Amino acid sequence: MSKAYSITVRGVVQGVGFRPFVYRLACARHLTGWVLNAEHGVKIYVEGNEDQLRSFLEELKMHPPPSAAIAEIEVATTEAQGSTEFSIRESTGERQPTVRISPDLAVCVQCLQELFDPQDRRHGYSYINCTNCGPRYSVIKSLPYDRPNTTMAAWPLDDFCSTEYGDPANRRFHAQPVACPSCGPHYFFRPGDAIAFGEESAPANEEGNGDVRGDEEAIRKAVGFLRAGKIVAVKGLGGYHLSCDATNADAVSALRERKFRKEKPFAVLAKNMAIARTLVELSPDAETLLNSVARPIVLAPAKVNLPGVAPENDELGVMLPYTPLHALLFAAGAPETLVMTSANRSSEPIAYQDADAAQQLSGIADAFLIGQRPIARRIDDSVARAGVFGPAILRRARGYAPGAAAKLPTDRPILALGADLKNSITLVVDGQAFVSQHIGDLDHYQSFRAFRETIQDLLAMYELDSRELLIVHDAHPQYLSTVHAGELAAAERIAVQHHRAHIASVLAERGEWGESVIGVSFDGTGYGDDASIWGGELFVGSIREGFARVAHLRPAILPGGDAAASFPVQAAAGFLSQLSDLPDFAAAPFTFPSRYRDALKLVRTGVRAFPTTSMGRLFDTAAALLGFTREITFEGQAAMWLERLASQVPPADAYPFPFVADELDFRPLLAAVISARLRGRNEREIARAFQLGIAHGLCGAIETLCRRHGIDTVVLSGGVFQNELLLRDIRNFLEPQHLKIWTNHIVPASDGGISLGQAALAAFANLPGSVGSEEMDSASLAHVT
Repeated sequence: MSKAYSITVRGVVQGVGFRPFVYRLACARHLTGWVLNAEHGVKIYVEGNEDQLRSFLEELKMHPPPSAAIAEIEVATTEAQGSTEFSIRESTGERQPTVRISPDLAVCVQCLQELFDPQDRRHGYSYINCTNCGPRYSVIKSLPYDRPNTTMAAWPLDDFCSTEYGDPANRRFHAQPVACPSCGPHYFFRPGDAIAFGEESAPANEEGNGDVRGDEEAIRKAVGFLRAGKIVAVKGLGGYHLSCDATNADAVSALRERKFRKEKPFAVLAKNMAIARTLVELSPDAETLLNSVARPIVLAPAKVNLPGVAPENDELGVMLPYTPLHALLFAAGAPETLVMTSANRSSEPIAYQDADAAQQLSGIADAFLIGQRPIARRIDDSVARAGVFGPAILRRARGYAPGAAAKLPTDRPILALGADLKNSITLVVDGQAFVSQHIGDLDHYQSFRAFRETIQDLLAMYELDSRELLIVHDAHPQYLSTVHAGELAAAERIAVQHHRAHIASVLAERGEWGESVIGVSFDGTGYGDDASIWGGELFVGSIREGFARVAHLRPAILPGGDAAASFPVQAAAGFLSQLSDLPDFAAAPFTFPSRYRDALKLVRTGVRAFPTTSMGRLFDTAAALLGFTREITFEGQAAMWLERLASQVPPADAYPFPFVADELDFRPLLAAVISARLRGRNEREIARAFQLGIAHGLCGAIETLCRRHGIDTVVLSGGVFQNELLLRDIRNFLEPQHLKIWTNHIVPASDGGISLGQAALAAFANLPGSVGSEEMDSASLAHVT
């Protein structure tokens, strides 16, 4: 007697070959029924012999397609309909979508084999893909994920591709971006001095414009430019890259000059794992990250010096080829190590539309390698590290976004807008917290524009109106994200304090709602409950009950407000003013510029001088004392410089950083740095003793608070905890105490993870330190402009 099941599968199950997988699974067991994409995932009706049904369910759970990520399988017994075959039905569109969207996937081994097989129809074809690989999020325009809803809609399938698409036994069965050289888009090459190009997917075809058509010839021309030391703008999955020979110092220098990127490291694309191993020291975890389907940029200790690629940095960011085009470039003779950096001018978002790229990259790129397939949305490369506490994402974008980072216990739709630096947003639908790709720093107009576009994009994807939403934003009333929250129609708005959101992001990743923790949130700046600039905070509590601030860094003065973040000596003036018997910081071994003395005047007069507990600015102060007295050119540069110094010597002594009256007192710590410098101690040893002192003092505070509150779990979050040396020292101090240490893994510890923490806290009613937008008094907060 036949039985029947109605099955709903939720998770990343669209765009990853799930329906073809189900079809083959059912047919192999002689089961009948159907499968379709629905707004909430994949819907299956299946009937047949009970043993075969049980086998079907077991295989469904245990061996899904490699790129799928099942979050939940709901099975219900239903009445048998007497169906005679198994089929793939058209997608439904009756309800609001809640399905998880697949991130873009790296090209698979099977497609690479076909790519280089002269007998294969897709030999040398730059847009080869199948159900196991290729574009997803970057081509989806709306849900459900079907070809008419992608940027491939303009290319009808020819007979060959149509046959493969409709053949259940074929790897391209229902692969939405499938194409071949006869029916699909192509690449073409254009010199930088040629006329500008315009419409997406329909490049101009004018005589004399220098275009080179045909994938093979276009790639050959691009490789010639790269080998000649030129800079080529290459259209990728989520936008354009600027590429040059990473071993050509002149080319790298020219790229820095044209892009206005003074010192921030470039990422490199290695031809293969063998080349990657010659560039960086790779642990097993790092190799796993490099080879993962997300194919992020992986930071690892450098083994070689590539002049100009990562100045004053002992790490190098390396990634492996993840598109067919990358493989074809190397096969055509491109240099084995290429700089591959986001195509933009410094701090602007990545260019992803052809017309915009032509305008924005004019004067930067010597040539363009242009793909005809439009990109639905800009997506940067992700950055990750095999960290002290396991793999950690530093920038969450291609390969990860817009995956669900957590499942929150709420049915209410929530939109969390993040912070203004390293912005990301989180949209909660049916409890699933979808975290967007990295957007950037919102004080740049183009990034703010991208921020607004991303909001509208996600709302449209899930067919939501902002008036239905609980909108969550940072407590800083003058953040652009906060201002924009006030401009959006909403059912309700809530402000969440910055540093509590950092702690909540770690707990949300783990699904820990009631666990009481000691939360340590260290970063550069964030608006505090008392309207001062926080950044060195210790909390006790949980997401469910909220977080009470129980300790912090001793307050210092920040002359000039957030502007001090760009000048370590300016930040130093506010911290050093609390010390007595200071040396002359205009004489050796200290040669502070006049900005220090100007800042000291602000501190003494109280003009534009604001209280702060910023741990980031304390690190900047130490860097200034050890010689970093210039303006920084990218966020965190001085602290990274200090970490590099410290990592070059083994640990020895730790400078004092006492925990007194629930404050971490930086005065003995800085006094020790100054004394050691005056005695002529090596700067590397001083940096190491400073960092060890920070770790030792913090761990002492954590142990005290754990005993006081009866807690054995510690959460570390905030940008300061991207310092691997600091994390290693903390682990060494705390592990013997048998304390659990939790850090970020799915979203960044920096402000890129703030939106997830905001959404998690907003899902619960108790939000200590948070207020509604209408309650904020912006007049009292002028110091944080």
